[in-house]
Amino acid sequence: MKYFYCLLIFPFLLIAKLATAQDVDKESKPAKVLHAEPLYIDLIRDLGARKGEREWNIGLGLTDNLFYDTYVALVEYEFAPVNRLGFEIELPFLIYAPAGDIPKDSIPGSKAESLKLATQWSFLVDSKNELSMALGYINELEFSDFQNFGNPLFTGNIFNPFLVVAKRLGSNFHSLIYAGPQVTYYLESGQSNSIYEVHTNLHYMIKDSRNFIGIEFNKYFDGPDFDMTIRPQMRLDIVDEVMIGVVTGIPISRENERLSMFLRIIWEPQDH
Repeated sequence: MKYFYCLLIFPFLLIAKLATAQDVDKESKPAKVLHAEPLYIDLIRDLGARKGEREWNIGLGLTDNLFYDTYVALVEYEFAPVNRLGFEIELPFLIYAPAGDIPKDSIPGSKAESLKLATQWSFLVDSKNELSMALGYINELEFSDFQNFGNPLFTGNIFNPFLVVAKRLGSNFHSLIYAGPQVTYYLESGQSNSIYEVHTNLHYMIKDSRNFIGIEFNKYFDGPDFDMTIRPQMRLDIVDEVMIGVVTGIPISRENERLSMFLRIIWEPQDH
């Protein structure tokens, strides 16, 4: 078990060490390219994050599945302790409600989904070419459902290293690719399952603002099985330091999941 916990924290320590070694002079702000950040599979922190940046997110969502509805709620905190290095802690909740006459005991149990810890290091910020690249790692400890909570407390652990490449296309268009494997280790059985995710994004950001409209393509490869959800989205400045993002989800196959909606409230407190 001790080796399991060493494996869990090693990626965080490695990225933190690399980022600290690459940190720039604290007397001047390092280069940073403004990129449109996707709203559903969001980044750990802005690409090229600067020391002291922080952000709170509250997310609310609804997915219409074939036999039940899924309600999602999450709270998330991001911060950058040094230049170009971001950390995140997130706690999402899943509430399941049966559709029609479907028996309640035939659908998944509602639960706090997981304890999500993540880090992201921007190893390339090219202002001339308006290009940024980052390595990241997400670790999720999955909770048991409310009915069995604590027996056991955790049912699985998800390991998710990823690469992000973002490129501005002219003055208003933004492109981004997010890709990596996702490995789930089931604690009770000792078995694991792997999938590969590739998310591609294109956004149009309105000049002299952070408002945008765009589209996110979330793609998952599980052996011969392929799933993709198309997510049109928009982000608007509401008041100083607060933005709101609205996302619609349209799966290309309706085997289990149908339409979905997701709302993200973003607060970036500034030091005055």
